[in-house]
Amino acid sequence: MRTGRNARGIAVASVALIALAACSSDDDDSGDDGGSGGGDNASGVAIYGTDGNMGSALGDQFEGEDGSLDGMDGTLPLTELSSDFQDRLLEVDPDLIDFNYAAETYDAVVITALAAQLAGTNDANVFKAYVNGVTFGGEKCTDWASCIEIVNAGGNPDYDGFSGPLAFTDAGEPSYASFGLVGFESDNTIDPENNEYVFAGDESNAASDEGPPPAPPGTTGGPLVMGYLLPETGDLAFLGPPEIAAFDLAIQDINEAGGVLGVPIDRQGGDSGDASTDTATQTVDRLIGQGVNAIVGAASSTVSLNVLDRIVSAGVMMISPANTSDQFTTYPDNGLYFRTAPPDVLQAQALASLVAGEGPNVVGILARNDAYGNGLAENTAANLIAGGLSEDNVEVVIYDPTAANFDAEVGQMVELEPDAVIIIGFDESARIIDGLNENGIGPQR
Repeated sequence: MRTGRNARGIAVASVALIALAACSSDDDDSGDDGGSGGGDNASGVAIYGTDGNMGSALGDQFEGEDGSLDGMDGTLPLTELSSDFQDRLLEVDPDLIDFNYAAETYDAVVITALAAQLAGTNDANVFKAYVNGVTFGGEKCTDWASCIEIVNAGGNPDYDGFSGPLAFTDAGEPSYASFGLVGFESDNTIDPENNEYVFAGDESNAASDEGPPPAPPGTTGGPLVMGYLLPETGDLAFLGPPEIAAFDLAIQDINEAGGVLGVPIDRQGGDSGDASTDTATQTVDRLIGQGVNAIVGAASSTVSLNVLDRIVSAGVMMISPANTSDQFTTYPDNGLYFRTAPPDVLQAQALASLVAGEGPNVVGILARNDAYGNGLAENTAANLIAGGLSEDNVEVVIYDPTAANFDAEVGQMVELEPDAVIIIGFDESARIIDGLNENGIGPQR
C-alpha cells in the first residue's frame, strides 16, 4: 500500500483545512476509478475511513461482492516506501500483502538501538534520555550504517528513517508526519498507484533537549534485549505481518553491522491480541521475565494503555509503531513511552482536510468506543468545525465495537441525512458498511 508514484507533500495547517485532489481524479472525471476520489457514489454520500480500516483486511471481508467499498476513501499514517525496502521486507515474509506501519516499526528498532549505543548501556532508565535527540539536531542519517558511523565518530545522529523526518517532541512522538490518501476501487482493493501523500504538523515543535553527553564511541556492554508486542491475533491481526517483518529486518541490519554495545541484539516477541483478551498482559509478563530492555508495540492504543503501567514499573521502555491516541502525549510514563506513529491530532487534520475538500454541509462520524476511536473522532470534528462547518452539522456517534449489530447507529446516520460519513473502526467496520449500503448511504454504487 506504500508504493504510490505520484506523491506530493502538502503541509496541513492545524486549523485551516486544505482541500486535496486525488491523482486519479486528475486523470478520470468519470468517477469509475476508486483511488482518493472523495467517496463518490450514486447516493451522493461520501464515505471515509482511517488507518484502522483502510486496508486489505477490510476488502477481504467483501470478497466476491464487487462494488461494496467502491469510492470509500480515507487517511492513514503512510509514507512512500522505496521498492528496495519493500523487496527486503518480502524477503523476510514473502506472504506480505501490504506494508502498513512497517516503516514505523523498523524506525522504532533503530531509534532504540541508537539511544542505547549513545548511552553506553542497555538500561532503559538511562538510554531513554537519548531517544528524542536521535531524531533531531545533529548530523542527518537515513539508515543504521550511516547513523552508527556518526556515533562511532563521536557525533550526534539525526535519524530520518523510512517513516519520515520523525523529529520527536518532548513527549516522545513525531511533531510532523506523512499521511496517505487512499481509496477502494470497484474490486474492493486499494491501488497504491493512486495514493497521494500529505504532511501534517510542524517540525518546529520538536524538542530542543538532545540528551546527556554520549558515552565514548565504541562503548561495549551487555546485549540489548528487544521484544515485540504485536498483533498476531485479534481485530488488528492484519497489521502484525508487516510490523513483525520490519522488526526482524531492522534487527538483522543492525546485527549484521556489529550489533549494539558490541554484541548482537537479543530478539524476543509475542502476540498482543486485542483489547477483548488478556493476551497482551501474558506476553508482557513473559517478555519482562526474559529480560527485555525495550518492547516495540502494541499496535492498538487500548492494548498499550492496558499494559503500559506494567511495562514502566519494570523499568522497560515501550515504543509503539502504531499507537495514535492522544492520551499518550500526557500519560505519566516516567519517560519510558515513545511512538513513531503520529498522534491522532495530526491524522485528524489530514482527514478533515480530505473530507472538507468535497464541500459537505452535514458530516456524520461513527467511531468505536475506545482510546483510538474517541480521540480521532473528537479531533476530526473539531477540525471540521474550525474549517467552517456548523457545529450542529457535525454529529459524532460512538458505538460499542463488540455489539451484536449496529442497526441503531446506522439508523442515526440515515436520520441525519449526511453528505459524508466517516467510519473510525477496525474489522467491525464491514458490518457497519453493510448496514449503510442496505440503507442507500454506503459506498456501494
